[in-house]
Amino acid sequence: MKTIMPETTYRGRRAAVCENHQLRVTVLQEGGHIAEIFDKATNVNPLWTPPWRSIEPSIYDPIQYPEYGAGVEAKLLAGIMGHNLCLDLFGGPSPEEAAAGMTVHGEASVGPYEISETDGQLVLRTELPWAQLGLERRLELRDRAVRIRETVENLSACDRPIAWTQHVTLGPPFLERGVTQFRASATRSKVFESDFGSAAYLKAGAEFDWPAAPHVSQAPVDLRVFNQSPVSSAFTTHLMDPQREHAFFVAFSPTGRLAFGYVWKQADFPWMGIWEENHSRANPPWNGATLARGMEFGVSPIPESRREMIDRGRLFGVPTYRWVPGKSRLEAEYWAVARNAEGVPETLEWPG
Repeated sequence: MKTIMPETTYRGRRAAVCENHQLRVTVLQEGGHIAEIFDKATNVNPLWTPPWRSIEPSIYDPIQYPEYGAGVEAKLLAGIMGHNLCLDLFGGPSPEEAAAGMTVHGEASVGPYEISETDGQLVLRTELPWAQLGLERRLELRDRAVRIRETVENLSACDRPIAWTQHVTLGPPFLERGVTQFRASATRSKVFESDFGSAAYLKAGAEFDWPAAPHVSQAPVDLRVFNQSPVSSAFTTHLMDPQREHAFFVAFSPTGRLAFGYVWKQADFPWMGIWEENHSRANPPWNGATLARGMEFGVSPIPESRREMIDRGRLFGVPTYRWVPGKSRLEAEYWAVARNAEGVPETLEWPG
């Protein structure tokens, strides 16, 4: 039995819900974030809920809401939750874009969505006026899996280079320091090339093979177990195995005996970034209180400006963005999957 509520509230936000007897999926009307994929067997939502109060991006004002910080990311942080879609940026805007009002990770993260029910699916639609893109996202429950299909339409006559990243972020209680385990179909990897905060512990710009990331001073770090340090931060990017049709990551909570992950077509999203925030960011709204790990799969390897993305061009011989031809569409399908488990699965299969 499946129930869809296109209009409800979640943590004070306008939202929509789709649920069956095994999962409850909640999406936010503003920003389109998948706020929760609540597993009823374990009573756990693996997705990240920020420790600060969430508001609608449309009401954000830097004077009225100084608690979200003063940077270009403040409007996004005011409303971010769970699984955030980065389109058509993955990273920060240029100074000129920021002055014009563009936020970190692009318009799709903060804009309004029309939400409806069609054929048992939750359907989200929006237009990005500055990027001149249309977006449709369809969510459909299948037992303990969520099928997600996205269509990005170029509304202009000009070919467009875009970033397109699924910024999936995991948080407590599912995420625990030194406990939560990970597996992924990752291969060649690289550490973020510049400073990533006061608690960064990996060697900046170093290339390596998954999962052994180079520590700044010690033996390699196994990225398959979440950091047990009291404070840490990091970002690494990973080329998903091009020999496999389907790419995946899966995370396992020994405490909840829950395995949760995503599986997608490697040709659609060849990169996955891993972002780690472990009580390191002291500025608002973080305030040293956030534990999160982003498993961010998409067409771009590094969070950076549009100019930097285009100038980079390729990494490990693989493109760092996608082209959307004029008046054309791109489509992608991927799945979020929850499973009871006694140990970490070594792979995650395509459910369809």
